[in-house]
Amino acid sequence: MVPILMFFLILIILLLVIYYFKSCFIFTQTRIGQYGKPFSIYKIKTMQNGVVTPLGKFLRKTKLDELPQLINILKGEMSFVGPRPDIPGYYDTLEGENRKILELKPGLTSLAALKYKNEERILAQQKKPKEYNDYIIFPDKVKMNLEYYYKKNLLLDIQIIIKTIFNK
Repeated sequence: MVPILMFFLILIILLLVIYYFKSCFIFTQTRIGQYGKPFSIYKIKTMQNGVVTPLGKFLRKTKLDELPQLINILKGEMSFVGPRPDIPGYYDTLEGENRKILELKPGLTSLAALKYKNEERILAQQKKPKEYNDYIIFPDKVKMNLEYYYKKNLLLDIQIIIKTIFNK
């Protein structure tokens, strides 16, 4: 029953996006995957002419724009739980012990993703958002993802999935 409901939810979202944008509803972006290997992540289109649309804001807030990443999971590029894949220039530049994070498959969710679920809003409030990300948020994510690397187990993954579902 749940897979059927998910299918219809995805179908409705995709039809809304096609109607709204009058174009392709999925876009790809290069992200850094396991062992530092780049891959194309799939997302539902949320922007038009460089601006997030009202529909796009809803899809981003609810994280429904990330549903196509189930394709990445099926392809073996991602898992349900693991560090969120980042754009080139972040995880691929890690050094020393922090590079252990690259041994993990990136995931749809993580404790760091839950902590920073409002990252766009946090960064929008900063005078220098890129610097804030580079010196505050990203190092904290690295710390949290390294802790996950050492504690990783099925029970922890289940806990993270439950926290994600209930938005905690």
